Amino acid sequence: LQNAELGKRAPRWIRDNEVTMCMKCKEPFNALTRRRHHCRACGHVVCWKCSDYKAHLEYDGNKLNKVCKDCYHVIIGCTDSEEKKKKGILEIESAEVSGNSVICSFLQYMEKSKPWQKAWCVIPKQEAVVLYMYGAPQDVKALATIPLLGYTVDDAPRSADLPHSFKLTQSKSVHSFAADNEELKQKWLKVIHLAVKGETPECQNELQVS
Repeated sequence: LQNAELGKRAPRWIRDNEVTMCMKCKEPFNALTRRRHHCRACGHVVCWKCSDYKAHLEYDGNKLNKVCKDCYHVIIGCTDSEEKKKKGILEIESAEVSGNSVICSFLQYMEKSKPWQKAWCVIPKQEAVVLYMYGAPQDVKALATIPLLGYTVDDAPRSADLPHSFKLTQSKSVHSFAADNEELKQKWLKVIHLAVKGETPECQNELQVS
């Protein structure tokens, strides 16, 4: 919702399973200390610390509702200059880059000898040579970024368990990925083959994968 509409219309609630961290302070959720709460104004999933504010919401008959810090400041009309600090590279919101991406989807990811993990991977249009990795599609901070320029692509699968895998290597760093199917793997490779040479794909819209 735009700032002017906060509290006037019911927001779209982001589902709990769409995030792995608080959408405000970026602390990871865990079962004990960080339960998920919803801001009743913007619908974002936040931790208890960031939902410890209350404001009167017009769409709910002006009743007092739990809201996040950002919405609280907007609704009561005071700005927090601290919030305006420049975002770091990892702090670009996933929804922001996914909505304007060359390609985005879940991929399995493995680094060195760590176990495989599922990551929401995005190559944004404005930086089509960088791969962003998030824990979930609505996370507000990336877990990692890989500048693809100069990487070597090896698309021969290593294991029978993950037949649709490929590997990116550059000197000592090795990143392994696996797609759910061959078609998705080829879509990613098409973009990555260009990115490692510093080129950007022309037919970007064909590569949207939800």
